[in-house]
Amino acid sequence: MSCSVRCIQLLAVLAVTSVLGFGQAGTGRIPPSLSAPSTPLPSTPGQTAPAQSQSSPVSTLKAKAQLVVVDVLVTDSKQQPIHNLKASDFTVTENNSPQQIVAFEEHVTPPPTAKAPTMPRLPPGIFTNYTPVPAGSAVNVLLLDALNTPMRDQAYVRDQLREFLKNTPVGTRIAIFGLNDRLVMLQGFTSDLALLKSVVDRSAPGSSRQLPDNVGNGGTRMPSQMMTDVMGDATDMTQLVSSVQQFEAVQAAVDTQNRVIQTMQAINQIARFLSGIPGRKNLIWFSGSFPLDIFPDNTIANPAAVVVNMDDVFHQTTNLLARAQVAVYPIDAGGLQTNNVPIAVDSGPASSGMGLAAAQTKLFVDRTSKQSTMYQIAADTGGKAYLDANGLSKAVSTAIESGSNYYTISYIPTNSAADGKFRKIQVKLAQQGPTLTYRSGYYADEPAVKSKRDPELAAVSAQPNSLTRAMMRGAPDATDILLKLQVLPASNDVEKKVVPGNIFNTEPAAKLKITPPFRRYAIDIAADARDIHITPSSDGHYLFSAEVITCVYNGNGVLINTAVQKAYGDLSPSTFANMRYTGLPFHQEISVPVDGQYYLRTSVHDLDTDRYGSVEIPVASVAKLAPQPAVVSR
Repeated sequence: MSCSVRCIQLLAVLAVTSVLGFGQAGTGRIPPSLSAPSTPLPSTPGQTAPAQSQSSPVSTLKAKAQLVVVDVLVTDSKQQPIHNLKASDFTVTENNSPQQIVAFEEHVTPPPTAKAPTMPRLPPGIFTNYTPVPAGSAVNVLLLDALNTPMRDQAYVRDQLREFLKNTPVGTRIAIFGLNDRLVMLQGFTSDLALLKSVVDRSAPGSSRQLPDNVGNGGTRMPSQMMTDVMGDATDMTQLVSSVQQFEAVQAAVDTQNRVIQTMQAINQIARFLSGIPGRKNLIWFSGSFPLDIFPDNTIANPAAVVVNMDDVFHQTTNLLARAQVAVYPIDAGGLQTNNVPIAVDSGPASSGMGLAAAQTKLFVDRTSKQSTMYQIAADTGGKAYLDANGLSKAVSTAIESGSNYYTISYIPTNSAADGKFRKIQVKLAQQGPTLTYRSGYYADEPAVKSKRDPELAAVSAQPNSLTRAMMRGAPDATDILLKLQVLPASNDVEKKVVPGNIFNTEPAAKLKITPPFRRYAIDIAADARDIHITPSSDGHYLFSAEVITCVYNGNGVLINTAVQKAYGDLSPSTFANMRYTGLPFHQEISVPVDGQYYLRTSVHDLDTDRYGSVEIPVASVAKLAPQPAVVSR
């Protein structure tokens, strides 16, 4: 299980920390240097990359500890934020054991006149997954969940969002994601309200193939119901109808299980996208139906056949959200719920005299399961659930306002054992009356250990794993690892064959009539060394293991070509010290068909921690640039 808190290795660097490439200690990330990445790092085990300067080794302390970061919202009886509190006003306990606060900061909504940072104009061929955000303020993300929401409710959500955008304070920065068969970024972070409104207007409701009642009118009739209508009370057909009902219930449970996994994996993607942005992030999630536990169904012969518990999937996601400092605000897309169970037949062999009663019981159980899941994910991440209420625009405004005024408290646990057990966090104020909202706790897992749950999830479901999702065409850039890329043609020449070692997908290429010539592109990458798990060895060197992946997609998202390289670093002390500032360099080459529209998606994957950094670019943006100078092998 991955770490459920924002785990920071406390590394005391006894040297000057004016960072040229990737940031400055204590200030969060800044844009990478605009110079080209340095000499490529050899990918052969045992080799080291050359030092870029005569920097002396960095002295470090051997001790390391886990830092627990907790965002606390403090409000009065009118749900208004309380400001100007001090660290001495708070007490923190973990499993009832007092903890010492080592860092404390208050965050408030920036004034409307505050200007958001702008991304520096990058030279041609230079790209990054860095996302500029206002300093010290929270980031807001809207997730329009069509996978779990009937189309009728999706239309209602969009109407409410239009109402919200009419009254949104100037300067509020929002990103919008959509989820159906996959996660897509509809709009990156912007404070342009007209642009956000146009995105909402363009995002028409989508039909979910896995939602039983996709229309939302409660009138969907199953085959067993139609059989009952035709057969009436034919007792010799009772067993057949019962068997069909059993099959329908089990199939519905499988569909629900797949929806849960697909939704959690999409939220994991959002967490990875947000992880590189400092501070709190508010994920406002519009969903119409999301049960985590499938309870026994007493309308079928074997009620326990549909019982599925997805707690492991849920815990993995909440762990990742906590590490990325993301608070979830689930909003029930259906608004105020009523009893919409249609009048059922209360007699006959198929219903056993329990049609209406059983249907009402099932409605209650399904609603309870959905709401308990939303309450749980809000509590586990420090957000708030808005259920059974109309006026979704007001809920969005409240979530953004409350999530933008908070205190960040950090402490080092007195119990440092990575035993995987749940640690309950309690935060209290000396004064009585205010309401405190914060995440309920975390699982004390080893921070730098790759999660073992993705293979388990793959065995349960056919949904793509985290690597596949990180490399999907059009997916949000992952920012677990901050990257700077230079992408240039390797030469002006074209080639009849792809780069040796590239994995060319011949079957799609044949169907799409993709033929030579190809152009080779050189991709030079600098990855922030602080985001990659680097461990000291017994001989004083520093080790890491990673892989670099680049995929070529056409405009419709069809995978055409792939390059994969493993990189096992064995760095000398001086090289390691230098790369803490310049980044870890990687080099890769890949072939792209000359004719047609294509996209490159490059990712650096830390194999020890399962963390990603990814960048996607259109090939057209670099196709006419001057070729890259030849790289001298050392």
